[in-house]
Amino acid sequence: MKKIFSLWVLIIFLLIGCSEVVFNPHEEPAGSQSNYDMKLSMDNNGLFSADISINILNVSNEKWDELKLYFIPNMFTSENSPQLNTPSEVRIESVKIENQDASYSLEKDTINIPLKTSVSPNESINFQMKYHFTLPIDGFRFEKIDSNYHLAQWYPMVPTYQKGWNKQDYTFKGESYHTTFSNFNLTVDIPKEYTLVITSDEDKLLNLSNNLFRIENVKEIFVALLKDPQVIQKKSQNVNIRVFGKDESEEFLDKVAETAVESFNYFQSIIGPYPHKQLDIILDGPGMEYPGVVTASSINGRSVTNEAIKNIVVHEIAHQWFYGIISNDPYTDAWLDEGIAQIATHLFLMHNEKEFSYLDHSDKMEPLPSNLPLHEYLKSPQSNYIYGQSSTNLAKIFNQHGGKQTAEDFLSRYFTLYKYKEVDTDEFVRFMKFYLELKDDSLFESWLKLGDAEK
Repeated sequence: MKKIFSLWVLIIFLLIGCSEVVFNPHEEPAGSQSNYDMKLSMDNNGLFSADISINILNVSNEKWDELKLYFIPNMFTSENSPQLNTPSEVRIESVKIENQDASYSLEKDTINIPLKTSVSPNESINFQMKYHFTLPIDGFRFEKIDSNYHLAQWYPMVPTYQKGWNKQDYTFKGESYHTTFSNFNLTVDIPKEYTLVITSDEDKLLNLSNNLFRIENVKEIFVALLKDPQVIQKKSQNVNIRVFGKDESEEFLDKVAETAVESFNYFQSIIGPYPHKQLDIILDGPGMEYPGVVTASSINGRSVTNEAIKNIVVHEIAHQWFYGIISNDPYTDAWLDEGIAQIATHLFLMHNEKEFSYLDHSDKMEPLPSNLPLHEYLKSPQSNYIYGQSSTNLAKIFNQHGGKQTAEDFLSRYFTLYKYKEVDTDEFVRFMKFYLELKDDSLFESWLKLGDAEK
């Protein structure tokens, strides 16, 4: 009996000990789940036609009496962007709900549709839209660059639903759209002289008509049509990494491809597996991440050096994990993907260093949190806080708790717990306090606005 009693004491002790180290991740519920069926075509004059059907499931706890969707192409029309020399033209042919013509309003980038019948939790509704559009010259991600077409956020996108539709006004700085993980069927029909680069698991160079793609569990899809691009291809394990350029030297394209492969391999080894079979890098347009695709050749339209382009490529590749797989709202918590992508980039560039080196400009900046909504950075450059201040303070914290090794271990654990979940600032702080065994919020209070980090 004593042996049995001792065994039970040991089991209880072990269970209590295990319970003390268990961490249960919390996530922000998306509130909506969407499946997209889309057809996209372009004629020889650069006129695009789109036929979109979205099946939207209500996974919130509230009834829906209206739908709100992003329609960002409308922000580049002459009405909304009069400063553009060649704005976009957008013509909506039809908007339907359950195959019936629907009344709607379009204001800037917001489509509002009052519903005749409410959508209860666990019910779905079908939205359809047909429209035609051209791309602006010198737009912002959604644009024509010389003979190439970049279609970012080109389709009506379903926001998250978190105590109402989480739809913010569009801004030309940062990312003001917030969507959740969705599935896509996309058919693309383009002139044969263009090479199609797209979010997908297709690893072949495509320039055929009526390509059908099935793309699963991504927050958005990006499409680029490139005219006679230069291409460098390299294999990394089972992933095909391609670099597309125009008028670059073959030597530079090869160096970018080598940097891409090295950083990609590093991120896979310390963070976790990449979910796609291809990764495309387009050296054209502003630095930006999309699932399976990154662009890099300028910052806010300004030309940068070849070395800077390589660093931008590394940063955008890091986003494949932080934002592409671990989600956050880029309007209210942009630092969570930008600051952590910066940390991952620094880790790759550190080589044999054991601690982060950084430049701290906080004494020259107006004291503001790094996690304000984008519209609250009125006078100060938001990048100073979202990128610089956040990554600097994370680097300080990691240096105080083991340096590079701790940072790598932290990112690996963070990825394992939160992949395909949405994280906010309070949840990130809650996990970091647990992981580093921090007793209070003192390391965060000077640069983050915290709510209930103990939730």
